Amino acid sequence: MSLHTRLLFALLGFPLLVYALMAVLLVIQSDTQARVAKQERLESAGELLAPSLTDAIADRDSQRLENLARQLLNIKGLQTVALFDQQGNRLLAVGQSAPPPLDVPGENQLIKDDDAWRLRLPLVAAQHSASPVNINSSSGGWLDIEMDTRTLPLSRYKLIASLSLGGMLLGLLMFLVALAISRYTTRPLEEANQALYRLSRGDYRLRLTSSSATEFQHLSTHVNELAKHFQQAQQELQTQIEQATSELQESMETIEEQNIKLDLAHRSALRANAVKSEFLANMSHEIRTPLNGIIGFCRLLGRSSLDTRQQDWLQHLHRACDNLLMLANDVLDFSKLEANRLTLEEADIDIVALVDEVVGLHSPEAQRKQLHLVAMVYDDVPTPLCGDPLRIHQVLNNLVSNALKFTHEGEVILRVMLDNQEGQHVVLGISISDTGIGLSDTHQKTLFSAFSQAEPSHSRQFGGSGLGLTICRQLIERMGGEIAVESELGKGTTFSFTLPMLAHKASERPPEISLNHPVIRLYEAHAPTRHVLEHLLQRWEAQPIGCDAPDQAQLLILGLGHSDFTPDRHTYWQAVIDQTPSPVLVLANGNSFDLPALRLPHGGETLYKPFSRAQLVASLKQLLLPATANNTAGLLPVPAELNTSQPLRLLIVDDNAPNRELLKSMLENPALDITSVESGYQALEFARDSTADMVLMDIRMPGMDGMQTTQALRRLSSSWARCPIIAVTAHVLNSERQKWLAEGLDDVLIKPIDEVKLQQLLHRFLAVSLPLPGTITASPRTPVGSSASNLHPPVTLPAVDLEMGARLANGKEHLAREQLKRLIDHLDESEEKMRIAFAQQNLPMLLDEVHGLNGASRYCGAPELALLVETLETRLRTSGLDQVAALLEDLYRAMARLRTHRPLLIRHTHNSG
Repeated sequence: MSLHTRLLFALLGFPLLVYALMAVLLVIQSDTQARVAKQERLESAGELLAPSLTDAIADRDSQRLENLARQLLNIKGLQTVALFDQQGNRLLAVGQSAPPPLDVPGENQLIKDDDAWRLRLPLVAAQHSASPVNINSSSGGWLDIEMDTRTLPLSRYKLIASLSLGGMLLGLLMFLVALAISRYTTRPLEEANQALYRLSRGDYRLRLTSSSATEFQHLSTHVNELAKHFQQAQQELQTQIEQATSELQESMETIEEQNIKLDLAHRSALRANAVKSEFLANMSHEIRTPLNGIIGFCRLLGRSSLDTRQQDWLQHLHRACDNLLMLANDVLDFSKLEANRLTLEEADIDIVALVDEVVGLHSPEAQRKQLHLVAMVYDDVPTPLCGDPLRIHQVLNNLVSNALKFTHEGEVILRVMLDNQEGQHVVLGISISDTGIGLSDTHQKTLFSAFSQAEPSHSRQFGGSGLGLTICRQLIERMGGEIAVESELGKGTTFSFTLPMLAHKASERPPEISLNHPVIRLYEAHAPTRHVLEHLLQRWEAQPIGCDAPDQAQLLILGLGHSDFTPDRHTYWQAVIDQTPSPVLVLANGNSFDLPALRLPHGGETLYKPFSRAQLVASLKQLLLPATANNTAGLLPVPAELNTSQPLRLLIVDDNAPNRELLKSMLENPALDITSVESGYQALEFARDSTADMVLMDIRMPGMDGMQTTQALRRLSSSWARCPIIAVTAHVLNSERQKWLAEGLDDVLIKPIDEVKLQQLLHRFLAVSLPLPGTITASPRTPVGSSASNLHPPVTLPAVDLEMGARLANGKEHLAREQLKRLIDHLDESEEKMRIAFAQQNLPMLLDEVHGLNGASRYCGAPELALLVETLETRLRTSGLDQVAALLEDLYRAMARLRTHRPLLIRHTHNSG
């Protein structure tokens, strides 16, 4: 409500309210006074004529009564006058209507109706007028007078109308006065409001005039000062805006220059990123290519007559190559994850085999640190499952590696459980727990950040780049799972993650073996390992019993720790084995190099923890079901003989000479005609003049890559269009495999090349099988009672193999001789430094010299020296300076034997010259 309205209400409302109250009081008072006056007039008229009427009644003078009655009618407002005698008989009635007779009244009565008043007045004799009225003794009857009172409301209404008219006139007058006062009061306020509105709109030219009232004068003064202040502020603001505009213009020009530079830098960054991606791809290929050669030549070395220890060394070499490959993959995978370019594959996975492979990869580290590394895959986990085996292996490998790295005593347990299964969708729960150093709450929060470790000193003490857990988290999230960590400082850590997988063809895992309910005596001090063994034996229909049980047993399983191989404990357990009439399966927590062997007089075998489920099954089958094992071995397929009359022609296309030599060595057979070329252009030149039954094609080659060469070969002729072409590459995603197959390739062979898969491809496309030798994994078992640690390299491994050196030197025999001569020239200096370092127990210095000799001998034709120095470096890195003296002496003798060949090399060089 506006101030103007409020003033009008205030100036009009109060006077009109007072006037209304006074008018109401006046109407009430006037009406009351009129009623009282009528009543007094009526009563006084009756009482005045009552004596005369009494006398007239007594004289029975009718004329006089009538005259008196009409005299009463002359009084204003009377309607009827009636006289009654003592018996109630009407004596006289004058007026409009005669009232009905009533009972004789004892005193004056005034009956008030809405429209008339009726007065009943007793008539008494004259002589008794001063005494109280007594109708029965002296009354001469009574007088009944009726008066019309309808004039009373009419008078009241006239008074109300008069007062209302006066109130209206008063209200009009007051309204005019209030309006004048209100306009006088609010006009300056409206002007001030209008001035403030114009100020708010930016018009500062308005000025208010002064008013006679002091308050309004102050208001106008302040408003004018405000307008003046705003006008000055506007001028200053305009000046600042012009200055800021000028500066902004200069800044915009600068920003435009910076944007041009930024755009150039962005383009440069994109080019650099493309170069980096290309570099990483090339590095992936270049790293995998020499690793392929190393692994391949190790497999060739595995074909020679090697003892069990040398076979184990080759296995360690394989694991070292795998670790190197994993390190390269970590950097590449992190780059792909950051660029969101990592693609997951889908393949059938046997979880038990995958977990055993991970555990086997880390068995040397667990044995070196004397830790219990246990894998538990629960029976309800179905098989096979569909997922990316490479990425799952990478995650498990990293988490197990971290657990072993930060655990100095105790155990590392890997558990795989079934969390949920709905139809063809399976969710696995996988956890890796250890008893290591643990993590604080602060370190847990930053654990999955890139390039971060719990403590800055961990990178120096334990190694690692800090990328592993970051890659694991991102890989698990890409596969739809979640990873979490629970840890307490000093009490160990548990990493757990969920892994959604598909189970299109999955079913419950069947038992790996049925043992026909033998009784097996079991001793295992480590509780988790004992529970696993008991469960597996019961699952395989065996009856495990305690070591002290009196029952007869068909097999004794002894789980021995590193402390059980001390001289005293070794003697004790040897006595226990000698007293046992059954075969003994020893499960030793260590390796064959560090632990002394136990004699097994009644037969048996030694497995070194951690062992795989397949190894345990094979050992139990060999010890409890020898007939079945022999029959199974006899059922192995015999390779088909090749038709030597028409040799098959194979074409090898690879830009890397060692890879070509490796493939030729793997396929070397009189029934095969192998041709190798080093580029796609040479392959096309060969194809224009000849044909081939199969092509092994490297994908990444300079100039014309494998896909371009394949498409060019397909266009040459119909025979080349039908020729099987197999891609040979270090790594391929499932999407790339499908793309290559759609563009003309027949299959893909992954480096390092597996001889079994190579034979399968030959059988598939050429319907033949080559009698390829076994790989290094099929190593002979250690004879019972022999000590692997006392075996020396066989004499069949020569000190100098110029043919191998020539292959490593790209077929250049003179270069191989020169490299071998250069190696022999530096042997004296290397031996002297190694002797000094070992005498001073200086591990870094000794390791540097051994590593340098290892690198120098790797590509020379010195197989004995290369094997020994590789073994020595592995021992130094895993066990330090302990138990390396014998290996050093073997190395010195091998170096001496190699020196004896130097005159022959010099003589041959002179003869060639």
